[in-house]
Amino acid sequence: MADDEVERGSGNVFADLGFPRPEEYKAKVLLALRIKDRIADQNLTQQDAAHRMALSQAGVSKISRGIVSGFTFDRLFRCLNALDQSVRIVLESAPEEPGRGRLSVEGAVAGA
Repeated sequence: MADDEVERGSGNVFADLGFPRPEEYKAKVLLALRIKDRIADQNLTQQDAAHRMALSQAGVSKISRGIVSGFTFDRLFRCLNALDQSVRIVLESAPEEPGRGRLSVEGAVAGA
């Protein structure tokens, strides 16, 4: 590709960069961004947030920076609940691609 050419992304930077399980990674990062927003909205320090979410301050720091390796979906959901955020899981058919469902997070951040 020439220096002045632009390649359109897939909409998932983690897929474009070759991450394993990119949909899962994107979903976890969106949840982490929502956690970060809830902490800011409630004017919590990382220490206060850590206490509410039953994490270490270092764990809150990681989530706030979008570092989600080592965090399960369940743990991220419980963190959101501890910050007065409801989580709803919706299951639906994916007929456009038989045998291949999708994972997505909606409502985590504006425009996501």
